[in-house]
Amino acid sequence: MKIPATVITGFLGAGKTSLLRHVLENAGGRRIAVIINEFGGLGFDREMLLGCPVAGCGGDDVVELANGCICCTVADEFLPTMEMLLERPEPPDHIVIETSGLALPKPLVKAFNWPEVRSRVTVDGVIAVIDAPAVAAGRFMGRFAENPGAVQDEREADEALDHLAPLEEVFEDQILCADLVALNKVDLLDETALSSVRAVISGISPGGAKVKIVDSVHGAVDVRVVLGQGCAVEDHIEGRASRHDGGGDHNHDDFDSFVVHLEAISDPKELETRIRLATEAHDILRVKGFVHVTDKDMRHVVQGVGGRIQRYYDRPWRPDEERGGRLVVIGQKGLDRTAIQAALTSGSS
Repeated sequence: MKIPATVITGFLGAGKTSLLRHVLENAGGRRIAVIINEFGGLGFDREMLLGCPVAGCGGDDVVELANGCICCTVADEFLPTMEMLLERPEPPDHIVIETSGLALPKPLVKAFNWPEVRSRVTVDGVIAVIDAPAVAAGRFMGRFAENPGAVQDEREADEALDHLAPLEEVFEDQILCADLVALNKVDLLDETALSSVRAVISGISPGGAKVKIVDSVHGAVDVRVVLGQGCAVEDHIEGRASRHDGGGDHNHDDFDSFVVHLEAISDPKELETRIRLATEAHDILRVKGFVHVTDKDMRHVVQGVGGRIQRYYDRPWRPDEERGGRLVVIGQKGLDRTAIQAALTSGSS
């Protein structure tokens, strides 16, 4: 019997790692192997999962691919990792792959048709995690109008409108490949706004209003749904639309990332303010990382998506860890690294 694999896709900060952690915490005894791919060199998502206090979050079960985008490094990164997992004395019961927030899922799913994998693994389903407040706020450029169908009609009628902005093209391709859309952070919107977001998603999906959408808060989706779709996506992946079908390039040169190192800070609220101001001034897409708060023995997690900043202490610092701060900053090409670094480090001690 083939081992099922689930692909979790979704834009930067949508809540993919939250969904993944929820799956691991509710796996019901299944041996789950996790492959994580991040855009940015910090390894934040793997670190977050390794702080998970349940079985299935161990270091041997969570594999991080090298910095880059999994859809562009299938042969060099993904296939060897899959072969390594499959050759274990006790292969996993299920494999979950969390892609980079800038990855296109279709090239990854196509890799499951490679001879080394096809006879042993099947793609159970592709789940796109969507940041509902970001869509409601028009985070992904002008695509999200009140009538998304009319926008698409206009694009199809005018070849000059066929090119999508980088954020838009990634977002749309992730939805176009999905079997299930997890509409996350729904607790932050009222029903009117949620209806508009659902209309946007339906307008993108070839299935229109029939696209399967589930609401979630902090990535909590019934594990029976996440791991039990049985879609065998690799068998019909060529029929799924993509903005890059027909030779279009997926150009990661449109995006940039770098790591900012921080000394210990005394006031996390003040750091939050600096992140928010830097985000507004430089149009930063994502900030995430860990900082050391003076006189605190707990590691402080910082996550930012647009102007929304989340902070909390997740676990004690280990004796062998350097209690420094590191934040990965992700945005579109042209980020002013010097100015951003100065803005984020101005209050560190």
